[in-house]
Amino acid sequence: MDRRHFLAACGIGAGGLLLPGFAGRAIAAEQLVETVDVAVKKRLADAGLSAATQAGASYCDVRVGRYMRQFIMTREANVENVVNTESSGTGVRVIADGAWGFAATNILTAEAVADTARLATAIAKANARSQTSPVQLAPAPALGERSWRTPIQRNAMAVPIEEKISLLMGVNSAATGAGASFVASRMFLVNEQKYFASTDGSYVDQDVHRIWVPFTVTAVDQDSGRFRTRDGLSSPMGMGYEYLDGRADDKTVMPNGVVVYGASYDMREDAIAATTQAREKLSAASVEPGKYDLVLDPSHLGLTIHESVGHPLELDRVLGYEANYAGTSFATLDKREAGFKYGSDIVNIIADRTQPGSLGAVAFDDEGVAGKSWPLIRDGVLVDYQATRDQVHILGDSASAGCSYADSWSTIQFQRMPNVSLQPGRTPMTAADMIANVENGIYILGRGSYSIDQQRYNAQFGGQLFYEIKDGAITRPLGDVAYQIRTPEFWNACSATCDESDYRLFGSFFDGKGQPSQVSAVSHGSSTTRFDGINVINTARSLG
Repeated sequence: MDRRHFLAACGIGAGGLLLPGFAGRAIAAEQLVETVDVAVKKRLADAGLSAATQAGASYCDVRVGRYMRQFIMTREANVENVVNTESSGTGVRVIADGAWGFAATNILTAEAVADTARLATAIAKANARSQTSPVQLAPAPALGERSWRTPIQRNAMAVPIEEKISLLMGVNSAATGAGASFVASRMFLVNEQKYFASTDGSYVDQDVHRIWVPFTVTAVDQDSGRFRTRDGLSSPMGMGYEYLDGRADDKTVMPNGVVVYGASYDMREDAIAATTQAREKLSAASVEPGKYDLVLDPSHLGLTIHESVGHPLELDRVLGYEANYAGTSFATLDKREAGFKYGSDIVNIIADRTQPGSLGAVAFDDEGVAGKSWPLIRDGVLVDYQATRDQVHILGDSASAGCSYADSWSTIQFQRMPNVSLQPGRTPMTAADMIANVENGIYILGRGSYSIDQQRYNAQFGGQLFYEIKDGAITRPLGDVAYQIRTPEFWNACSATCDESDYRLFGSFFDGKGQPSQVSAVSHGSSTTRFDGINVINTARSLG
């Protein structure tokens, strides 16, 4: 079957999926593996750098980008949509008269890029008239010509669409065969081909790959009409198609029998398990509200880290420069100076751009700064933030740690979260060991619904799977569970973390920030972790 007839047979239409604004133009799947010659990108960049400098810019960086995305959506025996998109162009950012200016073009000629650089410089000079203080850009070393690629084994964009759909259809068939009432599975693939050049003397070519395969299984009680769902326990990863190999040595059976996954994922196996667990949730005992010791799996804890540590320690939120998507931050600069106790002594949280397989792993950020790892919270004490080159002077630092990102050539780079991860415990401990010491607790796996206030101080989190712990043993499934936190109280209640053998990544594939909105992808690593005396509510109870 040729591609045209295959798409027609699947009933695929471009209007069936609302794509984010960065999506670009629809292309054939075969075009997803095309590249632009590095020499061409360098010529375009040099044209922009030269034009900006001649127009009066004191600094300029040029980003030549080609951004590819493939989204596949299925439900039961139907393919709902396949979308392949590509977006190419050049963004030019300059400092002139002490102010920023930015402009972009989708015309990939030296003349168009030079005109865009001159426009960016004119915008900067106009901005300077109303700017109260000049941009203070931290120095960055001249990198010369560098290149980096996500260390993939199999390019997911090159895998035939038929193979991908066969995988998702097999997942759906396995779930319905196991008793699922409904199942929807999806595949999201991203490839960012990014070239960065600056007047600092850097020319960086990067090829970044990401993959995510979420699904949702629904079980319906036909007598009552009640239903429960269970989402997949995979994490989005900075990997290729090899992530879906489902290797046995990347699976771990947890104390309640739930299988969790590390550097590879068995989607079909997880869908079958999800069906059984969704049906178990229909008869699960409704939780009794109160104080519990919580044992949180990395598949769940990652979101709590993201919302209660990652975003609050973005310097632009701390300073009030950014307030979209749940506001600013309670973790103000005076707290760092005072040695604020963010968590207990065993809480060590790092930011990084270096973890293999993570969504945030790159060699250089979108300001040409080398990726690194650094502490945000050390032994429970707030010690640092995430910042860009024009922000680090506020912290008294002389160099950026690499926190700049733009989701397209057409959007200006700004401060974005790197990977933010809780370090594993130093003492040998498994999840079974941890649970054995809990008298009255709840074991939580998977990401659920959540809410958080405008200072990232008060929050509430649900999950996918909940299990009662009594006298050191898991006794039964629970339902209707959510827990409430005040951020510093929650992290100061952290009493144990499992060792590095349990360390796994959680990821946020479409993390929104800014206005106009941009999305980024970021991972959060942790081991299973215990928090004592946390308030749990029953989400099924009404106040009326």
